[in-house]
Amino acid sequence: RARALLQQLPPQDCDERYCPELAEEERRQLRAFSAHRRREALGQGLACPVPGPCHGCPCKKCGRRLNKGDLGISASRLGDQFWHPSCFSCHFCHQPLVDLIYFQQDGRIYCGRHHAELFRPRCASCDQLIFMEECIEAEGRRWHLEHFCCLECDVPLRGQRYVMKSGRPCCRACFETLFAEPCQACGDPIGADSEEATHQGLHWHARAACFCCSLCRKPLRGQPLTARRGRLFCSETCSLGRDASSTASDSSDSAFASAPSPDS
Repeated sequence: RARALLQQLPPQDCDERYCPELAEEERRQLRAFSAHRRREALGQGLACPVPGPCHGCPCKKCGRRLNKGDLGISASRLGDQFWHPSCFSCHFCHQPLVDLIYFQQDGRIYCGRHHAELFRPRCASCDQLIFMEECIEAEGRRWHLEHFCCLECDVPLRGQRYVMKSGRPCCRACFETLFAEPCQACGDPIGADSEEATHQGLHWHARAACFCCSLCRKPLRGQPLTARRGRLFCSETCSLGRDASSTASDSSDSAFASAPSPDS
């Protein structure tokens, strides 16, 4: 319950004490933003039996009727309307509103988090609202300028090339050192600038020299392929030919010498 409350009502959205790194102008904007929301949008739902005059009224969310004596939720900022308790939830995330605290906007109810995000972007790193004039937008998310940095080495990435890893940016050097998959053919890491081909959990450079038939070396990019014992072939014929000579050592299987077999 405590985690849900912190998720729905982030304290950093309304109290500058939880945002120690803000500049004075940002603090001023946060105070004004919080005061406006409390004055214009904050409300608390009231749980009560549906009164007689409202017998048969539809639930604001699902439309099913509420009968006299049913437990309903009313929201004073939205007029004489009722919700089923399970329907009194955030319009955006659909989570029940903890303690029936809500924010309203344009006739809809929101949790504090998603109401704030109607007006201000939220930093994907620190989870605070962004009051600066500039921010960085990438992959559909926003960051403070100083928070858009590599998840491993913290080098700033503004204006730099990066790779997203688990939803966070990573510089190319760290990605290629720590996360890049080795090519099953040549053994080199598949860098951020390289095209990659995958099959059955294994990885190759997409270039013809690496992603090719294990027997005849025909490039396989965009072509039908078959897999046998962890090796790729362009046809059933090549795959049977490879099996027939599996006891011999030849150059055709050297490119896949380090490839782990799914059978093992």
